[in-house]
Amino acid sequence: MTAQGSRLAVGLMVTATALSWLVRPLVAGQASDRPAVHVAEVDALIQPASAEFIKQTLNRADAADAALVVLVLRTPGGLVDSTRDINTSIIEAQTPVVVYVGPSGARAASAGFLITIAADVAAMAPGTHIGAAHPVSGTGEAMDDTAAEKAASDVAAYARSLATQRRRNVALAEQAVTNSESFTEVEALESEPPLIDLVADDLDSLLETLDGRAVTRWDGSTQILRTAGAPIEHIEMNWRQRLLSAIAHPQIAVLLFSLGTLGLTIELWTPGAVLPGVAGGLCLLLAFFAFQIMPINYVGLLLVVFGLVLLILEMVTAAFGVLAAGGVISMIFGLAMLIDSPAPELQLGWPFILSTMLALAAIVGFLARLSLRAQRRRPVTGTAGMIDESGEVLDDVGPGGGGRVSTHGEIWSAIAPEPIPRGTRVRVVAIDGMTLTVSPERPAVADPAQGVHI
Repeated sequence: MTAQGSRLAVGLMVTATALSWLVRPLVAGQASDRPAVHVAEVDALIQPASAEFIKQTLNRADAADAALVVLVLRTPGGLVDSTRDINTSIIEAQTPVVVYVGPSGARAASAGFLITIAADVAAMAPGTHIGAAHPVSGTGEAMDDTAAEKAASDVAAYARSLATQRRRNVALAEQAVTNSESFTEVEALESEPPLIDLVADDLDSLLETLDGRAVTRWDGSTQILRTAGAPIEHIEMNWRQRLLSAIAHPQIAVLLFSLGTLGLTIELWTPGAVLPGVAGGLCLLLAFFAFQIMPINYVGLLLVVFGLVLLILEMVTAAFGVLAAGGVISMIFGLAMLIDSPAPELQLGWPFILSTMLALAAIVGFLARLSLRAQRRRPVTGTAGMIDESGEVLDDVGPGGGGRVSTHGEIWSAIAPEPIPRGTRVRVVAIDGMTLTVSPERPAVADPAQGVHI
């Protein structure tokens, strides 16, 4: 290659590099101007905090003119009212909504099933399932036939309405409610008509499959999705929503309820401590919020309360462990039947129950020991505190009175069953008004065999 050719090649390389640097901001600006895909994960019970988070996510997407909202859903169920609120937000959203049950191994049961079929696009990952949407009592107690029939009929009609509007399998939607049937991703996709729209391995595969897809909205309008290469914005719960979602768990609720009861007990036992009462009240309020969401069996809850009462009585009475043992047994049975639901996510489990009871028993035993020691402690104030005090005779003491004794830093009138001369060390044995009854202190006797005093 000649020198002139070399200079030409170098010039072309410099020109290409300069052009690339000039074009890069333009390309980046075009990419940043593309509508983003908002992704929010819901891995909790469907309750007011979950409904608030989803509603905020949809409002944020509408305000940002997002291309799509993907709700990654994993839930064992939840409240019907919160489910209706979520579905209303999905229906009214300007941005298309995809509910994706994933990753593999996850499920969207009960309330999650109704949310899935209400979405503009219902998608599932391999190895997931949906269904089992039969309504149960909020207290976990068995409903009478009439109430159960009304509740099932109401939710079944709601499921049929959603499936009809979304052109999904109405019969399967009703069976999920009336017969508590569940469906794998294959069964849901291959039914006629299908119950869901597609199966995707992961989020990237989902967005790739959705690109260019025509989606029919709730009002009948059609919208083409443009998701290939779109920026993804992950939406997270705020701290308050995370807190409320975390306490909506049986184990957390039971711990809060137990600690709240103990805190209030300590406050009543030692008035003015303030901190145990405030912390106990806060724990109880949070526990009641969690109990409102979960299917609580009232019999189990009453057994837990009865057990806590027995543990509290153990702290304030000298029952020598009898009340504590009864309280622990009552709470074990109560916790075993507290949550009336077949869902594994809502079960307490024996390791948790036994470890919790051992910890509670240890705390109560420690407090009971402190209480017993305080009851056995000798009084140090008032007239009772004078008994067994040591003193010295100032003026001769006898049965007729007239003597004086110095004790407890004071000078008292004193009497004695026998004459006691001045200067003798005495001990107070009784008190009557302002007069003490004293007796001489007995000197210790040495034991030659042991070399100690007895």
